[in-house]
Amino acid sequence: MNQDKLEIYIHIPFCVKKCDYCDFLSMCADESMKNEYVRALVREIELSKEKMKDYLIDTVFIGGGTPSILDGKLIEKIMKTLRENSTISEDAEITIECNPGTVTKEKLERYKKAGINRISFGLQSANDEELKSIGRIHSYEQFEESFRLARMAGFDNINIDIMSALPGQSLESYGHTLDKVLALEPEHISAYSLIVEEGTPLKDRVNEALDRGMNILPDEDTERKMYYLTDKKLRDAGFHRYEISNYAKENYECRHNIGYWKRVPYLGFGLGAASLYQETRNYNTDQMEQYLSMQNQRKVQELEEKDRMEEFMFLGLRMMEGVSMKVFQENFHKTYDSVYGEVTEKLTAQGLVKIVGMNVCLTKRGVDISNYVMSEFLL
Repeated sequence: MNQDKLEIYIHIPFCVKKCDYCDFLSMCADESMKNEYVRALVREIELSKEKMKDYLIDTVFIGGGTPSILDGKLIEKIMKTLRENSTISEDAEITIECNPGTVTKEKLERYKKAGINRISFGLQSANDEELKSIGRIHSYEQFEESFRLARMAGFDNINIDIMSALPGQSLESYGHTLDKVLALEPEHISAYSLIVEEGTPLKDRVNEALDRGMNILPDEDTERKMYYLTDKKLRDAGFHRYEISNYAKENYECRHNIGYWKRVPYLGFGLGAASLYQETRNYNTDQMEQYLSMQNQRKVQELEEKDRMEEFMFLGLRMMEGVSMKVFQENFHKTYDSVYGEVTEKLTAQGLVKIVGMNVCLTKRGVDISNYVMSEFLL
């Protein structure tokens, strides 16, 4: 058997309530729709058995939406179907995203029984007023209880998502969130700066405030200080930054995300899910009726060499270790310098990238303006 690795992403698009900043593919649903959706999801996995047969599944990520909104039996059913139709590595990393207040002792026990070994909690803030400002449905107290239940259920690999630059957030209150999260001693922390997306309720509120001459968001200087505070506090607490927004204790880096940044092939199951398989990118339909009726009209994008080289660079550069010039040549049968030598020389002179051994990686200043750096690698 070919032991090439394959990653699996499973999308659960349901939420109790859509957050005010969210532009992801998610919605509210009754129990009937949830059951119908899982039936379609199970069928999609079964129909993909041939695609998975020559691979070893190294990571599974159940994301959303809020996967923990489903009955625990449905998560068990999904995992059972995946095991029956693929070969999952004995030490596979299997993650489920959970929202505080939506997990119970029974659900967590079912997750363990299904082989799930990593929990990712979406906390965002330890301040209840800040949580309300972005439309979160839980309190910090509910998060603490959910975290405690996960530990009691035996989960020893837990990620906590936090966000900075929230409406009404100060540097002091953000530091308080960091301190409270660190006191819980999670294995992994994902720290993101809020992006206010077009078409969201939060964007409308921000615009309405601006029309009245007010800015409800922290100013740019405060946001920058939050960014540096994150790095300092987490490093001081023994976390290492292995990607622009991700910090981990030793040996607790998220393998699924690393695989994504390194362009390991993956199959996405569920509404709107994307796949990267045999250098082709596929997208499931984002129309629920089509998905449930098994008329999944996938969009297929054949990736040209230029596309693949660009992805290799702007995904790989997100990691602190950077991209390997040796692996670049192995993948594309061209020397790194023949394609990106000139731009690398320019960015090195600007102090934005550096060469470490055979790797090209962002400098501290390059991380700060990573969007600009990535854009320079577009061919």
